[in-house]
Amino acid sequence: MSTNGSGYKVLVIDDSNTIRRSAEIFLKQGGHEVLLAEDGFDALSKVNDHKPHLIFCDILMPRLDGYQTCAIIKRNADFSNVPVVMLSSKDGVFDKARGRMVGSQDYLTKPFTKDQLLQAVQQFGIVQQKEAQ
Repeated sequence: MSTNGSGYKVLVIDDSNTIRRSAEIFLKQGGHEVLLAEDGFDALSKVNDHKPHLIFCDILMPRLDGYQTCAIIKRNADFSNVPVVMLSSKDGVFDKARGRMVGSQDYLTKPFTKDQLLQAVQQFGIVQQKEAQ
């Protein structure tokens, strides 16, 4: 946990280079440390190695989709409290419900704005910080 209390370690999982880059820029402007993964398999090793405070996870990815990735992270006792926010280009009720079923805390529709992304970090990073104390 950072000592100044404002910056969080955030993992962004998305197979789109454009989404990863824009999320990285927005989050760094917000003072956060950013980790990037291009698919679920890549993400799982980064979660284990870097222990992020918050994860943004795309739903539609090759090999391991966002639901599967989130479910695997949540099943691991070490990471079950890490908030996961699903990212999707569709704003569907079914997708939101399915995301909650695998343990995600929230849902952002792409393309997201800098404000939406940073607001989610503030909202869920604070929860993570309280649980860690």
